[in-house]
Amino acid sequence: MDRNLGASQVATSSTDAAAYGDLYQWGRAADGHEKRDSGTTSTLSDTDTPGHGDYILFSNDWRSSKNDNLWQGVDGVNNPCPAGFRVPTAAEWEAEIDNGGLTNSAGAFGSPLILPVAGYRNRVGGSLSTVGSSGFYWSSSVDGSNARSLRFNSSNANMLSSNRAYGNSVRCRKD
Repeated sequence: MDRNLGASQVATSSTDAAAYGDLYQWGRAADGHEKRDSGTTSTLSDTDTPGHGDYILFSNDWRSSKNDNLWQGVDGVNNPCPAGFRVPTAAEWEAEIDNGGLTNSAGAFGSPLILPVAGYRNRVGGSLSTVGSSGFYWSSSVDGSNARSLRFNSSNANMLSSNRAYGNSVRCRKD
């Protein structure tokens, strides 16, 4: 895709707010929680679809028991991407870093992916953090009770193991 899920346009700069898009909790479908100003709750979900659009706070995961199969490929249970698209794997993000173009926020914006610094949504309190200075992008890959995410800022880019309750950007990849 040429933009983040929920973005109204392709980024014209790394800090183009119209290109930031939504912030998803790992494994959740688009249900309203991903909106930057969605309501919040501290009640964990015991199903793959919580039945509401609130951002779930104060835990490492929005589910009461983890499910590693929610974003696996185009047929993933909660794949938030349009038909024929999927959330990239950690290996695919790592390849972007290894190819040398995605080394920091300038490289992320200058790459063919044109990735903005959309920040993330905190799992404690639901506040937005590092908007305009860092980018956090989910992969479909899990890491124990966490999931893998790409992070970049003005000085570097790397892969992290992140709590699934954080709200990160999603950039879909054509399968």
